Amino acid sequence: MTAKAPAAARPAPAAPLRLTWVQPEDLLGHELRQAAEDGRDAAAVARIARRWQAAGGTPAPERAGASDRPADPELRATATALLDELAALPSPLAVDEPTDLTAIQAACPSWPLARTGAGPGGPAAARLEAAWLGRAAGCLLGKPVEKLPLDGIRALARATGNWPLTSYFTDEGLDPAVAARYPWNRRSRATSLAGSIDGMPEDDDLNYPLLNLLLLERHGPDFTAADVARLWLDELPAGRTFTAERIAYRNLLDGIEPPHTARHRNPFREWIGAQIRADVFGWTRPGDPAAAAALAWRDATLSHTANGVYAAMFTAAALAAAGGGSPRSSEAGGEGGTDVHGALRAGLAVVPPRSRLARAVRRGIARACEAPDRTPAGFAAVADQLHTAYGHHHWVHAVPNAALLAAALTHADGDFAGSVCRVVSGGWDTDSNGATAGSLTGLLAGAPDALPGHWTAPLRNRLATSVGGLDGIGFDALAHRTAALVVPPDRVAPLPDRPEVTAP
Repeated sequence: MTAKAPAAARPAPAAPLRLTWVQPEDLLGHELRQAAEDGRDAAAVARIARRWQAAGGTPAPERAGASDRPADPELRATATALLDELAALPSPLAVDEPTDLTAIQAACPSWPLARTGAGPGGPAAARLEAAWLGRAAGCLLGKPVEKLPLDGIRALARATGNWPLTSYFTDEGLDPAVAARYPWNRRSRATSLAGSIDGMPEDDDLNYPLLNLLLLERHGPDFTAADVARLWLDELPAGRTFTAERIAYRNLLDGIEPPHTARHRNPFREWIGAQIRADVFGWTRPGDPAAAAALAWRDATLSHTANGVYAAMFTAAALAAAGGGSPRSSEAGGEGGTDVHGALRAGLAVVPPRSRLARAVRRGIARACEAPDRTPAGFAAVADQLHTAYGHHHWVHAVPNAALLAAALTHADGDFAGSVCRVVSGGWDTDSNGATAGSLTGLLAGAPDALPGHWTAPLRNRLATSVGGLDGIGFDALAHRTAALVVPPDRVAPLPDRPEVTAP
């Protein structure tokens, strides 16, 4: 009798693919939260929530982009139908929070005029290199603690002797019990802790400025939303998109055109994604916050609405104002100088004043101004106040992050290290906030050597990215390419005076 060969062992079943940020069963909870924030019919929202719960649906994942287990086809179909029902409910806030650019301008009583051109302070490329470096360093500081709660960030920093923050996070000397309770962001740990940094690792907070650099190089300032969409499809891998951008990408592939890509089954349309794409528009329009904001609006409306769009416009306008004045490192004064406080005022000038984002920025500035302790340690109390006010939002939503960003910049008086350390120590979207704070304060600093070397040296003048043809590019090269796109203001007029900033 011939012996039979042993049967080959069957491979273990593969884990189900849990694609983040697009599965209807994971989107429904986020849309329910957005509906509540919008003030949509509370009774109708509650009925939809009960139907979802009765069908076996669960709340949205609190910090991850996907739930652990796939939904059955019937539950997924229910989620899709309920998403559409929620979208059909009107928001009473829409009158104060328009998305149309003409309506936004009409809502802003002091929409800015152009300033004079960039003031003295060295070649444009030097300032832009400092802005690129500042954006990278601030992002890198926030990467290992992204998604962690505020208590976790503080515990990790204290356990390693880095509180208040003065440098990149480290795991040297970290108590294993603290590490187990508050694990570093698993995707970033290997490349963003002190001692392991070897150049700037890839991050969407840098990928999008690279894309918009390509956008302006290829299409100029008259680009359209369709140009942005085609650039994404050509140069941006879908797996490198998240939240609203991933939804917009999916919608494009489904044949939905802008601006409907921002609204269709997109509960992330007021999150922070458009803000992290806005820097190049501000950098290349020094002294012209209105033009920078309009460019940012055109890009943002591919994926965002209302407050999500305002966050991008606010950032672009603030950067344009900062770029139109003398850098902090220059002793030149006179007209055209803009400090961080002037930049924030310019940012607010392009945001409808009754919107939630404008109120959040004003609140952040007011809390920072009122703080009795203006030291780095004293900012913890400011962050606590903002978390009390906005802790009900998702950690990636634009509104709480705008409040924190404005507070950190104000409290640190625009100092680079003080701003990035404060904003990252305040939690929420740590890498995105660190990037925007670093960009603005790097631009204000005026030159790469005005930034402390322990922040910039580990970057090794090298940026990793999956954006086509740009992997490994140096920040100096990026600065020169950005400088070639700078458009001076086409008219000369001062920014209008703004009323005093007060808490909402």
